[in-house]
Amino acid sequence: MKFNIRNAILILLGNFLLALAVGFFILPYNILSGGVAGIAVALRVFVDIPTDVMVNGLVIGLFFIGWILLGKDFAVKTVVSSFIYPIFLTFITNYLTPPLSLDPLLSSFYGGIIAGIGIGMVIRTGSSTGGMDIPPLVVHKYTNMSIATLILITDGLTVMLGFFAYDLESVLIGIISVFTTSYAIGKVLSIGGQDSKSVQIISVEHDKISNMIHEKLSRGTTITTARGGYTNDEKQMILVVVSNNQYPQLIDLINDADPKAFVITTDATDVHGEGFSIGYRV
Repeated sequence: MKFNIRNAILILLGNFLLALAVGFFILPYNILSGGVAGIAVALRVFVDIPTDVMVNGLVIGLFFIGWILLGKDFAVKTVVSSFIYPIFLTFITNYLTPPLSLDPLLSSFYGGIIAGIGIGMVIRTGSSTGGMDIPPLVVHKYTNMSIATLILITDGLTVMLGFFAYDLESVLIGIISVFTTSYAIGKVLSIGGQDSKSVQIISVEHDKISNMIHEKLSRGTTITTARGGYTNDEKQMILVVVSNNQYPQLIDLINDADPKAFVITTDATDVHGEGFSIGYRV
């Protein structure tokens, strides 16, 4: 029950923030963002239909296309957003006035950030905001192309559509909105995880380094056997995950034990489980 209530709140709040971004920042300043709002802005020059009406029509129309082509499960996850979002957008565009006049660059930036936060909140529940998420999902179903790639292509085509209606400057401003939206979505989806470093260490002093990690950093390690592709020699490799603030300490420990150790480091944005998030001593 708590899970369902939390998800309902996130879906409602996420759709409200998305509608706020579109109603306050995207539509009033004709920002060529991705999604249905960007299409509405681009088509405004050619079609004499209010942009908010066009957005609402596209959202509802795409929902039914998704229902037909993607099935009942998709429809159940998307139905709330597809009908609540148009209600929020209609209310905001008709009864609320943008608080101040903004430069298009600022409008594109903040509109993208707020929209990304709203979309990210909805996605965290396992639901979809509908709209222009649907064409990439349909194409993915029949081609198995990457959804992320298809979304980027869709947003890019949406922004480029505005080139024929406006000019290059408008397109460049629109790209700011696309990238800030994507950035904000990623940040929202990473909330709850711990920004960390995943480190692989190959060293002749693997036992010494592993023991130092246990004793001085209070981190667990995994040791596996690795074989050099050129020398065909077998060596031991240590895998350890540390928090960002422990990473400099880890490098110092490695250099003290074996200055010639081979180290590979990658960012890890979501780490859970015993040995990392349980019983960790700072």
